[in-house]
Amino acid sequence: MQVIQYGTHLPADYDMRRFREIVARNGHLLDQRGGLGFKAYLMRERGSLGSPVNYYGSFYVWTDAAAMAHFLVGGGAYERIVRGLHRLPVESWLALACASGGGRATNPRYATRRIIDIPAHVDLDDDGLGLKRFVEEACTSLGGLASRQDLHTAVLALDPVRWRLISFECSIEMPVAAGDEAEHYEVLHVSTPEIERLPS
Repeated sequence: MQVIQYGTHLPADYDMRRFREIVARNGHLLDQRGGLGFKAYLMRERGSLGSPVNYYGSFYVWTDAAAMAHFLVGGGAYERIVRGLHRLPVESWLALACASGGGRATNPRYATRRIIDIPAHVDLDDDGLGLKRFVEEACTSLGGLASRQDLHTAVLALDPVRWRLISFECSIEMPVAAGDEAEHYEVLHVSTPEIERLPS
């Protein structure tokens, strides 16, 4: 599985209603896309959920790398982003684990993304498996989220360039702590054509 995210920051006085209208009109276009497990259309609005900025973007979990490549460079839909905004940088990570919660049948309204730095000291274990154990603990923590009734989907991914983990949660209820270092988003729509193929 491959995870990608792209987005753009917008001026403080930007009318974010434009993106609400775009997603209301076009959000369904990937609802049946083969090779796509999950996509969340994301927005951050200045002054809401603790956000200091306006932002619009998307978070994807792909079950098929060829389908992702077609989407980005094969005329598979990313060209609409290029036309409407410009060619945005796409962050790409390896998916490690997914979890579904009690809210899977309900459209999520919020998302939270956290960056977890992998400390250098885990590499100092004599057996060389400190990194493995750190990641296993993070995967176990993600699996524990499945008991939450407000959780739709949670994903843990690895950034092997910066050696950090990305934790992403989509939920029905507003995040309790909007003042921490996490990024909190409003979810405008989710497309879940192959969500059942996402392994736990």
